Amino acid sequence: MRKPGALPAAVLFDMDGTLVDTEVLWWEATEEVAASLGHRLSDADAPEVVGRAVEDTAAHLMRVSGAGETDGVALSATLTASFHRRVEAGAPLRPGAWRLLAELERRQVPFALVSASPRIVVDTVVGGALADVPFSFTLSADDTVRTKPHPDPYRAAADRFGALPGACVAVEDSPDGSNSAEAAGCAVLVVPSLLPVPESAGRVFVRSLEEVDLAVLSRCVSACYAGPDPGTGRPPAA
Repeated sequence: MRKPGALPAAVLFDMDGTLVDTEVLWWEATEEVAASLGHRLSDADAPEVVGRAVEDTAAHLMRVSGAGETDGVALSATLTASFHRRVEAGAPLRPGAWRLLAELERRQVPFALVSASPRIVVDTVVGGALADVPFSFTLSADDTVRTKPHPDPYRAAADRFGALPGACVAVEDSPDGSNSAEAAGCAVLVVPSLLPVPESAGRVFVRSLEEVDLAVLSRCVSACYAGPDPGTGRPPAA
């Protein structure tokens, strides 16, 4: 068991919906492309859109619209272009994000960006809303063979820090992102946005990044090593 209160070896931030308010922009982009295929996007589509890789959402749109003959690569490129156009127009930070990033920098706790968005979108956000944030590195959907919900991105991030995944905290807002981080073995801090995220032993939940500081992140690492509360079977609260 990891020593209670130990600082995280690294903090691994999701981007869309976690640090920046871009999930709505992604939904709008998907809605636009879905309409061009004759499909009206609804809440029923959300699990295949929110927190998903571009290719996954493109495959879903092809299924639900009956456009099976559509070129999936071209459709993915159309989705990316529509999303990128919106991100270029501006993507505001989520409440509490800037303060938390500044605290980690001040306390010299390393942190990285681990996103399921394409590299062109990640670079646009990092050069815009997240300009001057000293990430150790950024990972996009283009940087691993498989992206979220697979564990590859978070495993790769922990490896780059030379750290055990369980010593790292992944900060996520979506079910797929949380599944990715948990499967990699990371402690998971969940800040839900558009979709509810199921509870599990390795996850700690907060309502906003405004509630998060280094003490909360340290408790996430301790919770990951300790497992669920033996009395309730539920993960410890932040």
